[in-house]
Amino acid sequence: MSNNLDNEIKVILVGESGTGKTSLINATMGLKFQEHLETTSTNNFSSKTITINNTDYILNLWDTIGQEKFRSLTKIFIKDSRIALLVYDITNEKSFKELDYWYKIIHDILGDETIIGVCGNKQDLIMKEKVKEEDAKKYAENKGLPFRLTSAKNPLSFNKFLEELVKKYLEKCGVNVGNDNKKSKGINLRGGGKNPEKKKCC
Repeated sequence: MSNNLDNEIKVILVGESGTGKTSLINATMGLKFQEHLETTSTNNFSSKTITINNTDYILNLWDTIGQEKFRSLTKIFIKDSRIALLVYDITNEKSFKELDYWYKIIHDILGDETIIGVCGNKQDLIMKEKVKEEDAKKYAENKGLPFRLTSAKNPLSFNKFLEELVKKYLEKCGVNVGNDNKKSKGINLRGGGKNPEKKKCC
């Protein structure tokens, strides 16, 4: 891959409705957790700055609609994504079974250029778990994908996973990320809107 890198990186979260994609984005943006959120009805993005090896990268985090009737619209917003997170709810077995659908969509649209991760969300509801962690790990391993359990109530795990995926993307673009362990710094919330025009990263 080329190392002609754009410092804006499009990250998309896909998965069934109710898996907590919006809450994860809100959490990583530093917003207070809300127990009851309305179902996402539009594809929106927020922007966050992450610093790796003294270089700032702007992550455009896209929150997509999981409802089946809007799937054709969601496909449009997947285009040009550099990182994709397949999100399921550990208390909802159907949301886990639907990961194959989202994985295929990502591959059909983006091929092998995109870094994909599997995110088992709502770890705080472990007592209501319907999807065993070992089953999710096996699913991810079979596809060669990184896996992480997350919770919007404790965003540290998600933030670390996001940084891990960004580093994988940068390495794929030929950037040496070394062993930098600096935390992401700065938050730049830009709200919803159309995807800004930008050149391809790699």
